[in-house]
Amino acid sequence: MSTTPVTTGGFTTAQLEEEAASLVLGRFELIDAVRLGQAITTAATAEQLPIVVEVDHGLRLAFRATLPGSRPDSDHWIAGKRRVVRRFERATLAVRVAFEERGTTFTEATGLTEPEYAAHGGGVPIQVRGVGIVGGVYVSGLPQVDDHALCVSSLRSLA
Repeated sequence: MSTTPVTTGGFTTAQLEEEAASLVLGRFELIDAVRLGQAITTAATAEQLPIVVEVDHGLRLAFRATLPGSRPDSDHWIAGKRRVVRRFERATLAVRVAFEERGTTFTEATGLTEPEYAAHGGGVPIQVRGVGIVGGVYVSGLPQVDDHALCVSSLRSLA
């Protein structure tokens, strides 16, 4: 009897690939990166979410905010999520789920350790149609599925 592997948030690779395809933007300039970070910060502040948020444009840090109640450990998780996005060119949650579907973990399969490489939800590449990945958005401080959802909903407002 075959069993379906349990994945984080109950997501499948197919669902996360479809989600990524729906987030491809027509353009993404440096000012858009700043505005995206500001929008996340405004929404998180209104809900008193204890997060750290970063937005990259290319290899440059375009925006960073550390909100009240966030923990210093979130700085390490953000950096690890950024490394996963840049290395695998996929959302951190998608990378995690792909290994879970194979019945293994990110660390077991790759030998990359946490928090240096963090395959936890909350890192999403920013893609522009016809160009490819031009940056990333990263959130840490909430449960990982919620970190991912905040990145996605914010990007969706730009798509």
